[in-house]
Amino acid sequence: MASRSSDLARQTTVTASLMICIVGSMIGVGVFGGTPIAQAAGGALAADSTLLAPATPAFSIWSVVYAGLVAFTVWQWLPSQRSTERQRSLGWIVAASMILNAAWILSVQAGWLLVSVLVILALLATLVLAFLRYSQTHAGSWVESVVVDGTLGLYLGWTSVAVCANIAASLKASGFAGWGLRPEIWSVTVLAVVAVVGIALAIKGHGRLALAAAIAWGLAWITVGRSSDAPESFPTAIAAAVAAALVLGAAITVRVRLVSAGQAPAGR
Repeated sequence: MASRSSDLARQTTVTASLMICIVGSMIGVGVFGGTPIAQAAGGALAADSTLLAPATPAFSIWSVVYAGLVAFTVWQWLPSQRSTERQRSLGWIVAASMILNAAWILSVQAGWLLVSVLVILALLATLVLAFLRYSQTHAGSWVESVVVDGTLGLYLGWTSVAVCANIAASLKASGFAGWGLRPEIWSVTVLAVVAVVGIALAIKGHGRLALAAAIAWGLAWITVGRSSDAPESFPTAIAAAVAAALVLGAAITVRVRLVSAGQAPAGR
């Protein structure tokens, strides 16, 4: 009985968190008359604000992530999923991530860029924890692979890129001058770190394509932004493109090797 009560509490919390997340996203795009994220905080997070800001179309990935979170929430209510170890290990974490998502939007809306950095770092840590948990087990079906592994992979992948753009925006707004180094040195260094982290996640996650695709998506749109919009930066554009290719290539390579060895990949 205690387990059933705990499961119900988890399922209900996930659902409530989804509602908060959706309302937060609506606030973020100005549905309720608020300032859209790109224009909030003096435009600090606009597509032309820093060298690490992805071009505007990159943010359309949020629609896919939100759709996935809705699917995840519905999925966890299925009788077959209520008491599974996967849901018990992930439900509270996913709920926390959705609350943090909404908190990030509200902090940006309020112009609290430093707070927004702390919130998105907490979101990133939460999603990494979820990744480490679901990577330990195989999805029970291809549907679960898409709804759970795929959704959380996209969520983590995009957030990994977004956190870099968020930190860059906050530093610029605070007047950080880069300690005398050229901006391109900082941007290329950060992109190299993203590539290393992306490759590590591809290996740890057994070649999960959703995660790698989301990172590559964000990086590709940085390439577009820095090659077609101010502030233009050829070194940054090339570094982002190379990083995207390396991350996606690593995931595909790991996955192909698993298949060649007769091992089924763990998830999407």
